[in-house]
Amino acid sequence: MKIINFSCVKSLFLRKVLEIVFLILLISCAQEKTNKTEINSLVMPVSSTIEIEDDDNNDSIILKAAHIVPTENQYEALKDEFIAFIHFGPNTFTRMEWGNGMEDPKIFNLQNLDTDQWCKAMAAAQMKKVIITVKHHDGFVLWQSRYTKHGIMSTPFKDGKGDILRELSESCKKYDLKLGVYLSPADLYQIENKEGLYGNLSKYSERTIPRPVEGRPFKDKTTFTFNVDDYNEYFLNQLFELLTEYGPIHEVWFDGAHPKRKGGQTYNYLAWKELINTLAPEAVIFGKQDIRWCGNEAGGTRDTEFNVIPYKENPNQMNSFADITGEDIASRKKLYEANYLHYQPAETNTSIREGWFYRDDDKQKVRSADDVFDIYERSVGGNSTFLLNIPPNRDGKFSPEDVNVLEEVGKRINETYGKNLFEGAEGSTNVLDGDLASFEVLDSVNNEIVITSKEPVTINRIVLQEAIATHGERVEKHALDVWINNDWKEIAKATNIGYKRILRFPEVSSNKFRIRVLESRFNPTISNITAHYYKPKPPQLVINRDLNGLVNIHPKQHDFGWKPHGENASENINSGVQIRYTIDGTEPTSDSDIYKEPFLLASGEVRAKAEANDEKGSLASQLFGIVKKDWKIVAEDSFSGKQKSEYAIDENPNTFWQSGIKGNPHYIEIDLSKEYGIKGFIYTPQKEHNDGMIEKGVIKSSRDGKSWQLIDEFEFGNLINDPTARTHYFKQPINAQFIRIESKVIAGGNKTAAIAEIDFLVE
Repeated sequence: MKIINFSCVKSLFLRKVLEIVFLILLISCAQEKTNKTEINSLVMPVSSTIEIEDDDNNDSIILKAAHIVPTENQYEALKDEFIAFIHFGPNTFTRMEWGNGMEDPKIFNLQNLDTDQWCKAMAAAQMKKVIITVKHHDGFVLWQSRYTKHGIMSTPFKDGKGDILRELSESCKKYDLKLGVYLSPADLYQIENKEGLYGNLSKYSERTIPRPVEGRPFKDKTTFTFNVDDYNEYFLNQLFELLTEYGPIHEVWFDGAHPKRKGGQTYNYLAWKELINTLAPEAVIFGKQDIRWCGNEAGGTRDTEFNVIPYKENPNQMNSFADITGEDIASRKKLYEANYLHYQPAETNTSIREGWFYRDDDKQKVRSADDVFDIYERSVGGNSTFLLNIPPNRDGKFSPEDVNVLEEVGKRINETYGKNLFEGAEGSTNVLDGDLASFEVLDSVNNEIVITSKEPVTINRIVLQEAIATHGERVEKHALDVWINNDWKEIAKATNIGYKRILRFPEVSSNKFRIRVLESRFNPTISNITAHYYKPKPPQLVINRDLNGLVNIHPKQHDFGWKPHGENASENINSGVQIRYTIDGTEPTSDSDIYKEPFLLASGEVRAKAEANDEKGSLASQLFGIVKKDWKIVAEDSFSGKQKSEYAIDENPNTFWQSGIKGNPHYIEIDLSKEYGIKGFIYTPQKEHNDGMIEKGVIKSSRDGKSWQLIDEFEFGNLINDPTARTHYFKQPINAQFIRIESKVIAGGNKTAAIAEIDFLVE
């Protein structure tokens, strides 16, 4: 680089200053040019596993983390995005979640099977792969195994000649679905059977896999020699059958659950792995080095789900893997403690029904389409794979309600993500061309991508993807800005991106959008940016109030009690929906107040409606009595277990007071803290079970809590079938500070009284 001669400047000091300033300017210009055209995207070889050396510091560890990439199989598994689980077996007929291994195979009394119906419904849901429990913990097998009689071959189904895995494999080919198998290492039949192989203390020795069985030769002539015991040999023989006789297998799923152990049985996973890698070269292995469990069975997701995982040992040589369940599993702090960094994506698994196996349509709730779609966006859009279980019923089909949910979810996915609203937009070609192999490289200076559409577009979803197959996961924090009123406005912010991040936000219209990378582990490589619109639907609303009198209005959560994930699905997917409300008893209109935050209400009726896309939802209303902040229970006849009388006045309808069996009448007495003019009351029964619903009773009042006067008698019908809140108005309003509720008749002839909530209406 040649520096201009400043010899005409007489002052030596000034001449040196000018030369230094000019040199800095030249370097700055050169650096700016490099930033724009020659940003380094790789400074070391990439790998799915990298060892941390003794001389690595924190910076070099993070640089290594930025060069961890998925294997080809892992990347293909991530691209499946939404996959299915099938739990089917004796538990379907016994209604148990875990069998005991000693069930008579004939209990699996399957008369019909329609795997085409399964696959049609899964394909309609936009699923790409299905994993079936060919052997659960009970040891019962769903295929014609050579190595056991505890399975489908010993059932009435097709006179013992049926093969559920075979039929599913054929249906998968018809509907273009990949196939995976769940083979439980735990095996209660092999434990409980006196001739069972699990934990029988057999010696390890050289064994040939597969073990020949007379009359049933294998077409695949591959053989293996492993040093294993009896149970590991049995397990390897079954793996050989599954991986050679049922078409391509794309995932092998190992459950870590163990209902029972015996004889110190251990597993030779490294032998299993060698067999799987040889016979099913396209398969990923769940529960081991390829795919990890998300840490819960509820459909819960982490806000930040990095797939670069720290390990103390080399995961490619490990025999067993512990569950990773913490909230922070792969932050910089966690990586600093590692000896190995390893790419290991998560599967977010849960069930569409309350339980993994089918029990009954009338006793087992089904997730709503809102809930499943929300989990889809949180999991697939949170750098993981969504694994949803759909258990077939005893007629060998998916139940109609399950199918309806799957079809509705698939429709929403297609309508929302089937069209890219950035199509034809201007900006970086590498992120707009739909090619995941092309990418835009950013750094700390050039850290943004601006996209301009030809016409304004209305969106409420943005999908971002990094070039993880070639460059790994790097973004740690990013934001979305929209050009509104001649200025940038930030409308969404999140942490990592990885394979895919879905940003959800209230709808916005513009023709100019900007993605900013705020923090990263190395120069980010963004491969894909698309824009979408999910059409919000006015949700059903719930109105409640806390002990202090603060009223909250929010979308109703679907009644699904199994392993709650704590998310309000309707609220999540319908961001931007407006809620209009009134407190004077009139019906809300487009001119009514917009609900923005909880508000105080001493008493009265709140009515509310949600609005979206000029469509109004159903009316929700709630009548509130006296604020309960200063109420006290002064007496009760009894209580059962933990169901104390305080729960009758805690403003939580999910808790309740329940009396003991003895006592006549059952009663509670309440101090309202001061005297009120009262015109009636609201009784909310508990919904946990049928016992305790007060069908008939009396209300008494007192001004001193000692001398009681009868106010009125009340009667409520059909409580067991319809356990909703009931209102009773007195013949004449009364003034009182103390109230006593007594039971006279309990619905169904039961012996205890229960109250979820009691409220008193003021004049």
